[in-house]
Amino acid sequence: MPALVLLGAQWGDEGKGKATDLLGGSVDYVVRYQGGNNAGHTVVVGDQTYALHLLPSGILSPGCTPVIGNGVVVDPSVLLSELSGLAERGVDTSKLMVSGNAHLITSYHATFDKVTERFLGKRRIGTTGRGIGPAYADKINRVGIRVQDLFDESILRQKVEAALDFKNQVLAKLYNRRAIVAEQVVEELLGYAEELRGFVADTAYVLNEAVDDGKVVLFEGGQGTLLDVDHGTYPFVTSSNPTAGGACTGSGVGPTKIDRVIGILKAYTTRVGAGPFPTELFDDDGEALRRVGGERGVTTGRDRRCGWFDAVIARYATRVNGLTDFFLTKLDVLTGWERIPVCVAYEIDGERVEELPYSQSDFHHAKPIYEYLPGWSEDITKAKTLEDLPANARAYITALEEMSGAPISAVGVGPGRDETVQINSFL
Repeated sequence: MPALVLLGAQWGDEGKGKATDLLGGSVDYVVRYQGGNNAGHTVVVGDQTYALHLLPSGILSPGCTPVIGNGVVVDPSVLLSELSGLAERGVDTSKLMVSGNAHLITSYHATFDKVTERFLGKRRIGTTGRGIGPAYADKINRVGIRVQDLFDESILRQKVEAALDFKNQVLAKLYNRRAIVAEQVVEELLGYAEELRGFVADTAYVLNEAVDDGKVVLFEGGQGTLLDVDHGTYPFVTSSNPTAGGACTGSGVGPTKIDRVIGILKAYTTRVGAGPFPTELFDDDGEALRRVGGERGVTTGRDRRCGWFDAVIARYATRVNGLTDFFLTKLDVLTGWERIPVCVAYEIDGERVEELPYSQSDFHHAKPIYEYLPGWSEDITKAKTLEDLPANARAYITALEEMSGAPISAVGVGPGRDETVQINSFL
């Protein structure tokens, strides 16, 4: 039985929650392997809509064990609030497992995130202000706080004091802010310990045992390929690795155990925050995509920037992730356009470029080269098979598949759990 990675193939917000939820009934474990509560998934089950920020989407699937891996940064207040909210709606959250090696987002991480963005002014990155970047920075600087530290008060106090020795100097001398009291942070964190204790485990051991026992394990990335700190549109990226390699480091499961890597593609393109976006639209078409697609961030509440499908970044995602399949989402949003532009290449300094340029400067100056595909006007939300779709919708799927370099194995034709056309099985 397979171990699968499921990740965003654009700038995030592609509909990973729907794809994970679709597989949830056949999957034994769903693992978040990176990111924090800056990533949001919307899952529609019947007439119920769930907005998940930190929890794996598999938490909505009975029989599935949701896991927060070591590569995630965890805001304990957000985690407990999200668990409480689901429990109030009748969702069983008791099977959740949280890696003891995952790092914590503290109140001072959020403080630094916000003051740094204000300090940068027009050069700001466009973070969510939730402390994700500063938490990852502390992890790399070896002054981070881990989940397991909540259960040893002496170690926790030492680590918080060590982290704040330097940070308080920066707050006072650079940002003209008051120092943070270490004891207050310690007491706040200790207040979460008992509520979290029952969820904490050696998840790397559990997951390796599960794979070896033939269980189906799905690794779920947050954000998307173009927001990867190494492979994305740096510096307008997240602080972790949403790409397929991050699934291994963020879970403790080695690459030889991964069978398939599924990329989630939206039938058009969106992104949140600052940074280059060659196909971005500033006209009525862009506003229509935003309105019909409901393009507002699940976590941030910000309107998403919208543009036409970009085959260049889809090919790039196929390459850097080793994608075996695509799940194409939100095809229904394109219903009603007489013709649909698709970016097949870029023009950079008068030359045609068909692969993503490695140069940041070149990508900033890239202009889309479009081909135009015929649209459709029929309602496709009731389609159950490929043959149920209009001919032009099928042709659009085929064209995107050929341009992107991996087979499209499923197509989302509406927001609901059952509004999906399955072409090939992922399992």
